[in-house]
Amino acid sequence: MTDYTTLFRLDGRAAHVTGGANGIGAGIAEALSQCGAQVLISDRDATAGEATARRLSDAGGQVVFEPLDVTDEAGWERVSAAVVSHFGHYDILVNNAGIETSALLAQCEQADFEQVMRINVTGVFLGMKHAMRSMPESGGSIVNLSSVAGLIGTAAHAAYHASKGAVRSMTKAAAIESAQLGRNIRVNSVHPAVVETQMGDQFLQDFVDLGVVADMDAAREAFGAAHPIGFGRVEDIACAAVYLASDAARWMTGSELVIDGGYTAA
Repeated sequence: MTDYTTLFRLDGRAAHVTGGANGIGAGIAEALSQCGAQVLISDRDATAGEATARRLSDAGGQVVFEPLDVTDEAGWERVSAAVVSHFGHYDILVNNAGIETSALLAQCEQADFEQVMRINVTGVFLGMKHAMRSMPESGGSIVNLSSVAGLIGTAAHAAYHASKGAVRSMTKAAAIESAQLGRNIRVNSVHPAVVETQMGDQFLQDFVDLGVVADMDAAREAFGAAHPIGFGRVEDIACAAVYLASDAARWMTGSELVIDGGYTAA
């Protein structure tokens, strides 16, 4: 008889969460730790990253912090080696780090577009590359944070949509390649809509700043109506990451897990 209660456990596994200092990344790190994983948090914000690692360690987890700019390949080599050095192996990567920028397409600056692509796409590429080099022959799990922006379009965020669409497609390519090579590294993407975080608030504020809506109250009302069961919370996305990292998702690779409060169902 299958013991379903153990399938979601991550005991003895080593995980790396990028952008783990705050928001969704910190929530994912906390969830992985509570489910038994040893976790390395990386982020550009060393002060917040160290504080989050300390908080989770004080709560009983095995959590460490390493600084990382996800666009720096040498940094990825160092941090991937640090996962193995700290924990003895490398089993889970959550590519969470990302940014968004707002501009009407005709006014979007090339430099802004390219910065979004470097962090959101190149960062995910480098993460998968070095995780795959470091993960054992027995396999592992890579979870890439995409967005509903990788599935549909909205005004004033063309660069962000381009980047998250690329993450979606790159996830599928990596999943197929891993399977065909017999590596047993599962690769899946998560697609949230608006989540109650600083980045979620900024997304709404963008429409105010561009004059699309009058104020934040109007933005929250308009986008709230587009989420039939309301805006998301950090734990909604953290639960998805735990599922995809665990043996409960053993038969899932190259898939997109949409967690959007019904945003894309209409």
